[in-house]
Amino acid sequence: MTSKLTRTTLTGFVPAVVTPFKPDGAIDEPAFAALVDWLIGLGATSICVAGDNGESWNLDVDERARLTRLAVDAARGRVPIATGVSAPSARQTIKYAQAVVEAGAQGLLVLPQPYVLKATRDELVRRFAALARAVDVPIVLYNSPRRSSGIELTVDDVDAIMNAAPVIGIKEASRDFFHHTHMIERFAGRMSIMVGPCHFILPGLALGAHGYIATGPELLGKLAARLPEIARAAPGAEYADAHFKLTRLYEMMMGTGTWPSALKAALNLIGQPAGVPREPVMPLAGAELEKVTRVMRSCGLVA
Repeated sequence: MTSKLTRTTLTGFVPAVVTPFKPDGAIDEPAFAALVDWLIGLGATSICVAGDNGESWNLDVDERARLTRLAVDAARGRVPIATGVSAPSARQTIKYAQAVVEAGAQGLLVLPQPYVLKATRDELVRRFAALARAVDVPIVLYNSPRRSSGIELTVDDVDAIMNAAPVIGIKEASRDFFHHTHMIERFAGRMSIMVGPCHFILPGLALGAHGYIATGPELLGKLAARLPEIARAAPGAEYADAHFKLTRLYEMMMGTGTWPSALKAALNLIGQPAGVPREPVMPLAGAELEKVTRVMRSCGLVA
């Protein structure tokens, strides 16, 4: 079996898999397993379950655990599985973490306190220290001010958290490339820096990030796993083409419908069983679906 997620195995292409729902809101378990298998076939080095793409805000503790077990079974030891366990309180985060670890998760993806308007450094450190005491599993920090009510982990916050918990990496999803630059410069030798926004992937990898946990690269097929290789070579036509496609896809997905309806629509267009979003998010139709199709065609991904 694959060892626990580590700083050295958290690298390359790490997709946050969507959770396919049926029209009645039930999880389509065979479709989810098929998506995990497809992503590993594309070259994924790990799989992230119950992240933003997985509509984690709409999953209860039992569903997170069930999805984790399905992913572990589908992976068959080929790659580690990390599961998102973020909740406003440390107590609820620990409850999620214990359930998914029991189900086989080999790592945890964790935001600062979501829905809490601000947090002191002591509050941040206490949150992650409590999680570390409750479960003996590597932690991947998730810095996304948009998902945590504006709380942004500074480099000094990250340093303090690393001294209190077994942090092996970070999904850096700030929209500020200055911030990405400082994170890579300060921490690339201490943990795995994973880029979030699609349009930062290639420059971030070129500067020393170790990989990415992002939305959209899987639509590029096996090119997704080659992005680190492309980024670290001398920039050329392939670098530019990949960057422009990633940028168009990211803008389309972030600007069409309610997240993650556009990603699910795009996956369905390429024949992957992404299902529909769970209520209150509605699937795309009409002009919005046409927009997704148009952008996918412009990238040469559908006929």
